[in-house]
Amino acid sequence: MFGGPSPRARRLAGSAAIYAGYIVVGLIFLFPLLWVASLSLRPMAELFAFPPRLVPQHPTLAAYRDVLTGSPLARYLLNSVKLVSATVVCALAIAVPSAYALSRLRFRRPAQKSAAMLGMLAVQLISPLVTALPLYRWFSALGLINSHAAVVLVYVALSAPLATWMLTGFLDTVPLALDEAARIDGCTRLQSLLHVLLPVMLPGLASTAILLAISTWGQFIVPFVLLTRGDLYPVSVGILDYQSSSDSVSTHLLAAAAILSALPAMLTFLVLQRFIVGALTAGAVKG
Repeated sequence: MFGGPSPRARRLAGSAAIYAGYIVVGLIFLFPLLWVASLSLRPMAELFAFPPRLVPQHPTLAAYRDVLTGSPLARYLLNSVKLVSATVVCALAIAVPSAYALSRLRFRRPAQKSAAMLGMLAVQLISPLVTALPLYRWFSALGLINSHAAVVLVYVALSAPLATWMLTGFLDTVPLALDEAARIDGCTRLQSLLHVLLPVMLPGLASTAILLAISTWGQFIVPFVLLTRGDLYPVSVGILDYQSSSDSVSTHLLAAAAILSALPAMLTFLVLQRFIVGALTAGAVKG
């Protein structure tokens, strides 16, 4: 009488099923990107060829050349870089002292810190679509419509809670002995933060900045509502404006513009994914 599969065989079968699921999910998300890349490399004669082919017969970079030289895409990309840079700097300037307070200062009740951390996570559940329309009225009354400053303010309000939560988890892993040694040497709390803890926090700061930059790069609702001038659009809104501004914009040009707009975020993730994983796991193990 034969027994059932051995424990090792069951483990191998379970691992194979998990990886097969990963592959299927990966293909579902990757195929649209590959199809857009294929469209961007096709000449006009192959755009609507039947049957459709994923790999172009005569690939060309003409669409990328035409987009970069004959459209305002470069200006859109520059606007996105400005908005992302300002958002990351301002969000970290708020998050660093906030994370220090949550990690190092004592609360009267331990539950207060947990409530604060959960509150910051709850902010991330609010869709920008919910806040964009009321913000339009407020910024209109302040005369800040068509201003990058207004967009950055909203970005920072959305990003600072997440940055604080991540840096708090990272700072919780830093031994309190560093603070105590700095205090013995006569440092104030501010001096201890600036001269002792910040150098130690550099990996956490880098990974948090990367995540904030990637999430901010793809923001659409906020600039779409608060900006109406084409020369101020970031690339997420600029592509829509590029599509609607001319009837002569072809599919392969839009595909090339889409790939160019997503390329900075994709390259940042691929090159610096080790720091991103470090940010997501910071605080998972203490001591």
